[in-house]
Order: sequence, then C-alpha cells, then structure tokens
Amino acid sequence: MTMTATQLTSCRACGAPLSTVMVDLGVMPLANSFVAESDLSSDEPAFPLRAVVCDACLLVQLDHVVDTQAVFTDYAYFSSFSPSWVAHARRYVDAIVERLSLDHHSRVIEIASNDGYLLKRFVERRIPCLGIEPAANIALVAEAAGVPTRVSFFNTTTARELAQDGVTADLLIGNNVLAHVPALNDFVDGVRLVLKPGGVATFEVPHLLRLVLDAQFDTIYHEHFSYFTLLAVERVFAARSLEVFDVEELPTHGGSLRLFVQHAGGPRQQAPVLDRIRSAERAAGLGDSQAYRRVGDEAARVREDLVRFLQTAREQGRTVAAYGAPAKGNTLLNYCGIGRDLIGLTVDLNPAKQNRFLPGSHIPVLDPDALRVLRPSYVVVLPWNLQDEIMAQLAWISEWGGRFVVPIPSLRVLAAGPAHVEVA
Repeated sequence: MTMTATQLTSCRACGAPLSTVMVDLGVMPLANSFVAESDLSSDEPAFPLRAVVCDACLLVQLDHVVDTQAVFTDYAYFSSFSPSWVAHARRYVDAIVERLSLDHHSRVIEIASNDGYLLKRFVERRIPCLGIEPAANIALVAEAAGVPTRVSFFNTTTARELAQDGVTADLLIGNNVLAHVPALNDFVDGVRLVLKPGGVATFEVPHLLRLVLDAQFDTIYHEHFSYFTLLAVERVFAARSLEVFDVEELPTHGGSLRLFVQHAGGPRQQAPVLDRIRSAERAAGLGDSQAYRRVGDEAARVREDLVRFLQTAREQGRTVAAYGAPAKGNTLLNYCGIGRDLIGLTVDLNPAKQNRFLPGSHIPVLDPDALRVLRPSYVVVLPWNLQDEIMAQLAWISEWGGRFVVPIPSLRVLAAGPAHVEVA
C-alpha cells in the first residue's frame, strides 16, 4: 500500500491557521511499521513529524497527516500483551458497571477495541457489547475470544449505520483513540449519534500537561494526530453538543485523563475536579500557546544525554540492549539517531514484533530470552511508562551485574533488583 501524507495549514478542530511549532522531531518512518529482514535494503517511507499548537483553541496536533488506511489496517499492537494494561481494564470494568448499573439490558460499544482485552470483561458479565476495530488482523483475535467485533473505522457513517440498526450505547468507550483520529469533528459527531440520550461515553487520553512537564516528547508519532489538555478537549466536545462532566487522573501512559462525557445539558452535574485540572493547566502556562515551545528544548536535552551515555558505554566496551518495541521508543531512537552501533538489539513479548526490525534504526527485535545470551551491561527501557513492571520481570539481569537505563524524563541508571536504586 502506498503511503501518503497531507500537510495541514488549519486546525482540525476549529479551522484557525496553524503557525506555532511546539516541537519538530525531523523526518522519520511510521513508529509501528516494523521491517522484515528481506526489506532492510528497501527505502522506508518517512514523513515530517512536527507538532504544532492552534493559537485559537490550543489543540496540539501534527501538521502532516499520514493516510490512516496505511497506518491502522494491519497493526502490530496487541493490548493483551501488557499485564498492567489488562489489569487497568479490569479495574475500569468493575468500577463502570457499578457506577452506571449496567446489566444484560444495557449495551456497551468500544471504539478501537483492539484484541478484545476490555470488552471480554463485559462478555463475562453477560452485558451485550460490540467492538469497532479497523485492524482486521486484531479483530480476528477479538472474535476468537468471544467479543463481537465490526471491522471498521469509527466515523459519522459508521455511527449512522449503527443507529439505524438500533445499535446505540448506554456506555461508549474510547481508550487512547481520540489521538488517533485525523477527522476529529467527524469522529465526535459520530459519538453524539450513537450515544443514547442518557448514555455516558468515557475516553482515555494521554494528558498533554504531563508531556510538557515531563519531557514526554517520544509519545509524539504519526499515529497520534492530536494531543489534549482538558482545556482543549472540552472545546472539541462542546462544539459538537457534548460535554465533559467528570474526569479522573490516571497513571497510565505517563499520565492520562479519563473523560466522562454526556450529551450537552445531560442529567449529570459537573464534578469539582474539572476546575482543579483546568487551573493546573493554566498554572503551567498551557492557556497560552507560547508555553508549549519548551518541549523542543527538553527533547534536545534528552537526546544529548542519552547519546552521550551510549557513546561512553561503547567506548568502555559495555554492551547495550533495549527492552520493548513501543511506538514511543521508535520516536526516541530515530530522533536521537540511535542505531545498532549503540544498541545491539531489543526484546519484546509480542510475537508479532519478534524477528523483525525497528523502523528507521533497524535494531532487531527478539524474544526476551535473548538478553540471557547477550548478558548486556545495560538495558534501556523504551516503554518507560511500564518501567516498574519491566524491571520486575527482568530482575534476573542482576545475575551478571546488568543495570537498567530509563531515558525520560531525565536519564537514570538503575540497579536491577527489588529496590531499583539509582546508581548514576
């Protein structure tokens, strides 16, 4: 499939001109386009990766949009391979079923339902549900797990078809999907169409406040078209006759918001926590587009520190591997210009990524047991948001004195073992 990218000159939410650059990460391949060994000599499609902020509505977004058919129709990310994410989903289901009194008379719809990791919890409770998932390879896994799944992108067309068939939601779920939507207003219109009059939609989004404060620039990649503060996302929903009535702060993905949304003028009162988070965003300067420029300086600092560390390790004859093959890791590696000369290999639990090569850097992805063979001096934790889980899984690298390196928000070298003491 030929990949194309379109450059935006106006905001995807409000239509205002885009002129303020938050961070320019250069030109790089798609973060989840893993490379087969037979294709290593072929040119990889690469596109500008630049995040800009709308001066009018403060929505941060990419100004180059890659065709979503190329990105999402054959996807390598399976949610079930992260035990912490599966546990997060289980806690959500337990809480939301009780909060909304869901039962066999209710209907749950999840947008971007992936491999059914979440909806199967509703299936277990005999609550009718439907997944909407554009990646056919992943939808097959969900169906095999007993989760009814429709292979489709979610938009107003899909929503109208569902509504015409009487398939509307008491609970509509969208975890980490808003960022992946190029036609944002069309998507939110679809939410309004398929949500029952008294229904609730919940969306989890990485919190842009954390990205700015904690140098999480690596969470920027071509699949993430938009980046949200509460201030900005409330405007997006309000423009389509929906309202955020509650929010929870979550530790996932380095810090996320869980938004609770209803039709405008719905029965639920605005929660006081909304004012607190709005105030925190304004206090960090995020009510002014110019404050976002600090992200570029922080990205340059992280790059300098990580490259210097890896070059010193090479000069000292130390071996370096990485753990994980997440999209954020590929943004980091390609922005820093890191290849196999500095990191020999990475390992990942996901078989769909093993025995392939990271896009751009061409670092090979192997089974985690490869670390026992290499016995690296350092293991760079690319999915830093899961560092505790990963370091617990790999505590055995202490057998040969191996240490972990966590590059974000600032470079830390941690001893393997229960305490994870910082050693440099």
